[in-house]
Amino acid sequence: MTRLIASLGMYDHPRQYDANDAVWAALSRALRARGIDAPPELDRSRPIDQVWRDSNLLFGQACGYPLVSEPDLALRVIGVPVYDVPDCELGHHLSYIVTRRDDSAPALTNYLGRRAAINSRRSNTGFNLFRAAIAPLAGGRPFFGEVVETGSHRASVSALIWGDADVAAIDAVTFAALRRYEPEVMVGLRVLAKTPSSPAPPFVTSLATERATVVALRAALAEIVADPALAPARDALFLSDIRPASVHRFGMLRDVERRAVSAGYPQLQ
Repeated sequence: MTRLIASLGMYDHPRQYDANDAVWAALSRALRARGIDAPPELDRSRPIDQVWRDSNLLFGQACGYPLVSEPDLALRVIGVPVYDVPDCELGHHLSYIVTRRDDSAPALTNYLGRRAAINSRRSNTGFNLFRAAIAPLAGGRPFFGEVVETGSHRASVSALIWGDADVAAIDAVTFAALRRYEPEVMVGLRVLAKTPSSPAPPFVTSLATERATVVALRAALAEIVADPALAPARDALFLSDIRPASVHRFGMLRDVERRAVSAGYPQLQ
């Protein structure tokens, strides 16, 4: 029998593990009540980009940029989360472009020739939206003296704190989690600017998932949003709602990419 998997690795700070486990436990019970053999536990054993490519993915959350820019990513959008954090209204999010608090440069234009940190060149918030914010300043030329790829938003924060980078774009939901759960780290940072806004990372399932299971997933998500017993878990995740959505909602992320390319700035550099 095929073993289905579930993952919530996009926003899974260690202090949020219990909340994500509680949300998944409720979803798993709701799905099993509908005859679906949902796994009892989340898969934290692999990087999320590997999980996205597993045809046995029953439930996960994906970055919107690779969803529309990588043709081999065979995922179906189930819904889009609404996060109760600043600048993330109605299923959207953005990044904060941040630097060290003791760095006196007053504006983003002052970071010409300096070092930037990105979590991944496949990331919407860490790369695609960051590139969109820099493109109008770059004039079709390289803007940064160096771009360091760190592997995660949290690692980009560390690069700033340790002086390995001067500026980075940090996802607003991750930013809120770090402010809540690691305030001693975030006190050393300040916000320079905001990126453009875009749809929040969607909840997804494998494109191989049967349509009846997709319907059950959407019904189960509606239940966990309304369940008062899950209010503490939703609060820990900043999750206030989940709205219906399809992959077409994320096509605008390619428009963000195309505008940067048209401005002569195809890469963040």
